[in-house]
Amino acid sequence: MGINEAGMGGSSGAGQSGSGATSGAVELDTLDVTLLSLFAGWAAADDIRQRLESKGFEGIRFSDGLIFQHLVGADRTITELAARMEVTQQAASKAVADLQRRGWVALNVDPADARARRVALSERGLAAVEASRAVRAELVADLTAECGTADLTAARRVLSTMIGRVGGDIAVRSRRVMPPA
Repeated sequence: MGINEAGMGGSSGAGQSGSGATSGAVELDTLDVTLLSLFAGWAAADDIRQRLESKGFEGIRFSDGLIFQHLVGADRTITELAARMEVTQQAASKAVADLQRRGWVALNVDPADARARRVALSERGLAAVEASRAVRAELVADLTAECGTADLTAARRVLSTMIGRVGGDIAVRSRRVMPPA
């Protein structure tokens, strides 16, 4: 769900506006920083997804990254992945099967236990991670050019503080970020 012209969820894409102002329109400068950060995150995620698709990574989803984060730098068994994601093995298996079908991950025999399979990012998955890092850097460069380094540094400080206040910095550092319940 994207952000519509009223600043709330709607069917138009994030950051896109409708055909004009509506009677319930909300001005961005009237929103508190918590809503602005939420909507900015959604808009950035959609922008990054569009940039990735333009680079040939069609069909990539925001939710794919929630699994990718557990596979960057290490392959995992389904059991390990389920524990890290705090889901059942069945849910992890279903997610992995979908990622494998779409070419983002590969299953390999576990050298320590031939009955087990290890999940790893495929070449395409690794390329998507690298491309994601590059398009995020492009977005940061665009924002720096538009807003200036000082404003971007201040925004980073505020957002980092918000994350840290609720202990989210631990999840970020350990690559265990989960969407809110």
